Amino acid sequence: MAHQRDFDVIVYGATGYTGRLVAEYLARQYGQGGKVRWAMAARSAEKLAAVRDEIGAPPDTPLITADSENADSLAAMAARAACVATTVGPYQLYGEPLLAACAAAGTDYVDLCGEPAWMHHMIAKYQDTAHESGARLVFSCGFDSIPFDLGVWFLEQEAQARFGRPATRVKGRVRAMQGKFSGGTAYSMRATMASVAKDPSLIGLLVNPFSLANGFEGPPQPSGDAPVEDTDIGSWSAPFIMATINTKNIHRSNALLGHAYGEAFVYDEMMLTGPGEAGKAMAEALTGVDMMGGEDAPKPGEGPTLEERETGYYDVLFHGTTAQGEVIRVGVKGDKDPGYGSTSKMLAEAALTLAQDGLETPGGVWTPAPAMGGALLTRLQAHAGLSFEVES
Repeated sequence: MAHQRDFDVIVYGATGYTGRLVAEYLARQYGQGGKVRWAMAARSAEKLAAVRDEIGAPPDTPLITADSENADSLAAMAARAACVATTVGPYQLYGEPLLAACAAAGTDYVDLCGEPAWMHHMIAKYQDTAHESGARLVFSCGFDSIPFDLGVWFLEQEAQARFGRPATRVKGRVRAMQGKFSGGTAYSMRATMASVAKDPSLIGLLVNPFSLANGFEGPPQPSGDAPVEDTDIGSWSAPFIMATINTKNIHRSNALLGHAYGEAFVYDEMMLTGPGEAGKAMAEALTGVDMMGGEDAPKPGEGPTLEERETGYYDVLFHGTTAQGEVIRVGVKGDKDPGYGSTSKMLAEAALTLAQDGLETPGGVWTPAPAMGGALLTRLQAHAGLSFEVES
C-alpha cells in the first residue's frame, strides 16, 4: 500500500508532548524524502510549523491540518497515508473518528491506547470494515503493551523451538524501571473511571482478563492485586499498574494466534521487590500506592525533561513454564524512560513496520504481536533501543 499513498506514516497529534517526540524520532532517525516519507498532522498549521522547527525536522517536512471534530479532514488525511500513528487521547473521547476513517480508507493505524472498554467496543464495531478494506488497526503500540506482548510472543517462540510446546504459565515481572508514566496515560485512566461512573456495566469489561479475546473465556487468572511470593523466581512481587491492560492484550494475542500459547494459558504481571522479609515488606508498601503520581502526575501535554527521558530505562523478566514443567526465561529491556522516550520510538517503528515491511497480516483489529511479530521485534532491536534475550 505504501507506494500508492503520499506518505508511509502521518503522525497525528504532532503538536502534543508525545506526538512531538514521535516526530522528532522520525526526523533524527530517518530524515525526510529518503527511505521514509512521513508528515506531521494536528489541528493548527501554525503550531505544526513551530514544532517542526523546534525539533529540527527538515523544513520541507509536510504539515497536514486535521481535527477529530472534522470527519472530512480525517478522511482526507487517512487517504494520503499508508499508516497513521496517533497520540491524540484519551481515545474514548477523541479516537473513534480517526479509527473509522482509517478503517474505511484501508489505512493502517497505530495508537497508544490503554483503554480496554473502548477497545472492546471498537473491535466489535470496526473489525468487519477493516477486514474488508485491508486496514490493520493496532492498539497499544507503546510501553503498554509492546514490551509485554512481544516479550510473551518471543518467549513462546523460543519455547516451541526448545521444547516443541508452549509455556502455558507465564509470569511477567518488572525487575527495574526508571521513569514516569505519561500524562496521557493518567488522563486516560481518569476518563475510564468517569465512563464507569456513567455506565457501571463497563466494570465487567475492565475486570475480565479475557474481555478482548473475541468471546473466549480461559481458565481463572491471578488477580495481581496483592503481594505474592514467587518462589520459582526467588522474590516477592507487588501489583503492577499496567497489568490491567497488558494482560487483556496478551490474552487477545493468544486468541488471534489460534491459541498458540494454549487454551489453558495463564498470565500475570507484577513488580519484583526482592527476597525475604525485606522483599515482602517492600511489596506490601507498594501495594495500593498510586503509581501515576497522584496530584503530581504530569498533565496531558506535559512530561519529563530530556535528561529524565534519556536516563530512564526498564527491565522486564518473563518466566515461562510448560505443562511438563520445563522452564524458559526471557528478558526485555528498554534504554529510555517507558512513558515517553521508549514509547515514542516504539510507536514510530510499529507504524513503519506496517507501512514498509510487506506483512501478510490481513485487515482487522489487532494487537502488536500477532500483527507484526518478528518484523517489529527486529526493528525495535535495530533502531529503538529494545533488547529481547533468552536468559535461561
